[in-house]
Amino acid sequence: MIQPEILCQSPIFRGISPDELQELFRQIHYQVKSYQKNDLITIAGEVCDRLLIIQEGSVKAEMNDYSGKTIKIEDMSAPWPLATAFLFGKENRFPVTVSATSDVVMVSIPKPEFVKLLQLNSLILNNYLNTISTRAQFLSQKLKFLSFKTIRQKIAHYLLEKAGERLQTVEVPQSQKQLAEMFGVTRPSLARTLGEMVQEGLIETQRRAIKILDKAKMNQLLKG
Repeated sequence: MIQPEILCQSPIFRGISPDELQELFRQIHYQVKSYQKNDLITIAGEVCDRLLIIQEGSVKAEMNDYSGKTIKIEDMSAPWPLATAFLFGKENRFPVTVSATSDVVMVSIPKPEFVKLLQLNSLILNNYLNTISTRAQFLSQKLKFLSFKTIRQKIAHYLLEKAGERLQTVEVPQSQKQLAEMFGVTRPSLARTLGEMVQEGLIETQRRAIKILDKAKMNQLLKG
């Protein structure tokens, strides 16, 4: 059974009241599926023929880089939708493998039924268009990140993106273990490279804050 009070907080249904959402779901066919921790939910390359929305729990999305290493793309939790940018188009396949990081309840809406929802409510249509635009931008940045071959290039890109034009110091929300997973490297390799960059005067570290000391040299790293 769907929980409209949770689903209405999803970016797809933002601005729709729980009662209105309940009535909209009465007009379409959908499924509610349960998964246990570590269960596979989607596999990269599988046909994306349904909209999946996390109703309860959390998942992780992973993909292989060009060398075959598994890289965590992101963690997602309720009420986030999956692969919104890949539901339509000629190559509508899931770009990542998604697995449960806790017990998960997923709402699955077949593509034709989701099209019906878009026709029934213009706010859902507008929300969906905004969502796929945001996801396309996010995935574009991820692909750019995967093109960097060395750990120091990945660190430089990550820090410069976080800092932007004005900031010198970046607050890193992830642990070193989480960063290593995101970069597709081992934690010791990441720690060693960070230490080398400190010794070279590129950065300073203090707990989860990293100060960029020389942005010009950091940008030079990205040029190989």
